[in-house]
Amino acid sequence: MEQRIDFGVLGAVVAERGGGSLALKGPRHRAVLARLIVARRRVVSVARLVEDLWEEPPPGAVGAVQTFVGALRRALEPERPPRAPARLLVTEGPGYALRVSPDAVDAWRFEAVVGGAGELPAEEALEGLEEALGWWRGPAYAEFAHERWARGERSRLSELRLQAVERRAAAQLALGRAAEAVPDLDVHAAGHPWREDAWCLLALALYRAGRQTDALAVVRRARVALADQLGLDPGPALRRLEADILVQAPGLEVGGFSPPPPLPIPVTWGLRPQTPAPQTPEGLTPSARPAFEDEAVQAERGSGGGAPRKQGTGRGGGGEETPTPAPDAAAQIWTRATAAYDRAAGAGPRARLESAVGLMRSLAVTGGGGLEAAREQRMAAVDAAEESGDSELTARVIGAYDVPAIWTRVDDPELAERLVAAAERTLAALSHAPAYDAARCRLLATIALEMRGTRSPRGPEAAREAEETARRLDDPALLAFALNGTFMQSFTRAGLAPRRDEIGAELVTLSARHGLITFEVLGHLIRLQARSALADFATADEHAAAADRLAERHELPLVGVFTEWYGALRTAASGQRQAEAEAAYRAAAARLDGAGMPGLERGLLPLASLCLRLAHRAPATATGVDLRADWGPYRPWAEPLALLETGRRTEAGAALCALPEPPRDLLYEGLSCLEAAAALRLRDPLVLRRTYARLLPAADELAGAGSGLISLGPVKQWLAEIETALRSLGAAQVPESMRWKSS
Repeated sequence: MEQRIDFGVLGAVVAERGGGSLALKGPRHRAVLARLIVARRRVVSVARLVEDLWEEPPPGAVGAVQTFVGALRRALEPERPPRAPARLLVTEGPGYALRVSPDAVDAWRFEAVVGGAGELPAEEALEGLEEALGWWRGPAYAEFAHERWARGERSRLSELRLQAVERRAAAQLALGRAAEAVPDLDVHAAGHPWREDAWCLLALALYRAGRQTDALAVVRRARVALADQLGLDPGPALRRLEADILVQAPGLEVGGFSPPPPLPIPVTWGLRPQTPAPQTPEGLTPSARPAFEDEAVQAERGSGGGAPRKQGTGRGGGGEETPTPAPDAAAQIWTRATAAYDRAAGAGPRARLESAVGLMRSLAVTGGGGLEAAREQRMAAVDAAEESGDSELTARVIGAYDVPAIWTRVDDPELAERLVAAAERTLAALSHAPAYDAARCRLLATIALEMRGTRSPRGPEAAREAEETARRLDDPALLAFALNGTFMQSFTRAGLAPRRDEIGAELVTLSARHGLITFEVLGHLIRLQARSALADFATADEHAAAADRLAERHELPLVGVFTEWYGALRTAASGQRQAEAEAAYRAAAARLDGAGMPGLERGLLPLASLCLRLAHRAPATATGVDLRADWGPYRPWAEPLALLETGRRTEAGAALCALPEPPRDLLYEGLSCLEAAAALRLRDPLVLRRTYARLLPAADELAGAGSGLISLGPVKQWLAEIETALRSLGAAQVPESMRWKSS
């Protein structure tokens, strides 16, 4: 008897016979098979297959489809005699159909299990759902994530999978296995924070496991996630559950299990209706919120970071006093607007997803918990968009997060890599039609931003293409975003502060003209950095003041972190006593604590202290490096100096030789000078010549001051020190063509 063939689409598309995989040849062979599975035994015309396989079909497209089908038939029915009619992949009318049994495709079996769970006792339902969830090997139709023909089916299966996870948890609760349900539910709710069903089930599981306090904490987490990250109030099921947990309502105990049918889901604990629920009354104010939203929750909702502000006034861009909305009035407006949006948008996932990204963008500029929350939810939103299979939606979700970035080291490298990969996938899937140019530009700008500090040529390439596209489209907001990417990729060598000053100047002018406040602030901060590098502190002071005025007026607390660090740099560069500069740096570091920017914070204070000491003394003097401090990414440059302090010259020499070239970022010149400081003490001619060549283009700048944070003094002094050391060593001199000219 011929063995049956099983088809798998809950992951990469596969076909198996007797436990062994069938050779399906190339990607277009698999695409034909997947397209026929999506059709669910219905005929797909040859014309439709051609359209789905190629954006621009080649001349022999029809013949190619016939070739693919022939190869698939040989793989699926190798024993079929020549010219005998096919039984599985059949020709019918104008096209082809895959006529396999309903249980031959894992997705079809999965759907049947989830749909039938409602008719089974809890034990059987749980067993079936656990087995069915185990069939998933990755996203459905994984290699066809961006194909339009797979979009609807991928989205449907993804939603069905989430429902299955929640129904499995409901079955566990009905069987009294609440503690077993908690770990998976915790992961599920965290990964899909907009699903109130998940939060309800998790809270109920904790309550039934005897963890009432944790259950209340989960409900409050859900409230904060929905309100602060998505701009929504909890639905009635979640509100009622919290109230019942507080009074230990008898209805929360284990009762009969009635798993819901696919749709609609009836109102049971932890499973709210999928139809729009009644919303909070428009007149609800913070004082009228339910009593169970205590002060701790309200504090968490408002934890945006930054210093307290006076009520009633703010300072305008030109120094004038301007009215600031009263907190209570602003809160009422926020509540009414979000309630109105919730009624209007209903349960549409695409609209909510795009709106959520807009809120994340606003959260990111508040600093502290807001920035961290935005970072945490950003990738979840991108994943959800990709799961939908809609490349246009994914492009909008990725590109809408146009938060200005001033620091050249990312806060989360792994997240940055994942965002770049998602943006590249979406670019490949997005149409090249002119209508999508703006979306492509935002994706390219995102790639340029997230690849900052790397040496990949892709970053500068993406930045150039994004800027060219934005200028061609004559879109001010798009150009501002693209210029941010250009700035992040402007560190190909030392000495490019004048180029960055030009970028900052264009951003200030463009943004002021078109009301792009956050990018106007970015332009001022870029110019602050560039003018500091060029030792033009008078102009840098003006840009610091302008950035502070805008930040105060528009409630952008993170700006003050950078301007306070700039103030410490000014103290250090003004020649004041070292102790005063040290105190200024410590105060600036305290402001950075909790700002939500680990890429900036880690190692910065000890680095600033070291640079201060090197700038105040000759490079060969003691540096007082303490490796017990958290040096973060700067430890490799501090280590040779620390080893020299303890007399371990051999180890210091090895550490110096092992140093990589500094990252191409705002501290490139500064770290090169730290390398030169160690080489001067070790009298290493090879490293001295290497650092000389790196620093030479920045001869007219202050080393490290382009960061707006630290300085090691004029680069020309370091070049002179290196030349003197090379002459004393009798080493090969720096070539005349490379030599710094003091004149």
